[in-house]
Amino acid sequence: MPAALALGFRDPVFDAQASFRAAMWALARPGTPCPLDVALAPPAPLAPEAAALVLALCDYETPLWLDAPLSAVPEVAAFLRFHAGAPLVGEPGEARFALIADPRAMPGFEAFAQGTPEFPDASATLIVQIEGFTDEHFTDGGFMLEGPGIEGSVRFGAAPLPADFVARMAANRALFPRGVDLLLAGAGHVAGLPRSVTVGEG
Repeated sequence: MPAALALGFRDPVFDAQASFRAAMWALARPGTPCPLDVALAPPAPLAPEAAALVLALCDYETPLWLDAPLSAVPEVAAFLRFHAGAPLVGEPGEARFALIADPRAMPGFEAFAQGTPEFPDASATLIVQIEGFTDEHFTDGGFMLEGPGIEGSVRFGAAPLPADFVARMAANRALFPRGVDLLLAGAGHVAGLPRSVTVGEG
């Protein structure tokens, strides 16, 4: 007997709108985690915060790529197909959205759609599951962010992330207006790192 499908949003319209607003707020204020209050219990290893973003941002016109830990669990694909309707693709370069449960092992950003000078919005958005955000008052480690939506500079930390994260973000910024956007989701929050942001060592 097949396992029961995990439930989606309790109030699909309200919850999707709230999650969408949180994602847009996060991208407009890079490095500032925005509360993402969701009551979802998706199949592991899909995190509730990441699931909420997919359900709010993806539909039948937005190809979605899953990393290895997520694609290895059929229940994850079934949950996303049913509740978001997004077609799942086998190659990261085919996706408009990518869902990543293991940030340390995620492909290089160049593997994803970068957009073109004429159509920069044809790039991918990466929804990256993290375990938590670093306290905003820390003084060592983490990253320093600058760019549109940031007054001066702001310290930011999240974990886990790839060891070469700063180099990845520098190469991504150099492509502007092309490049990928990131939404980091976890611990009841979402934080945005758009392609316009400059990320340096903290």
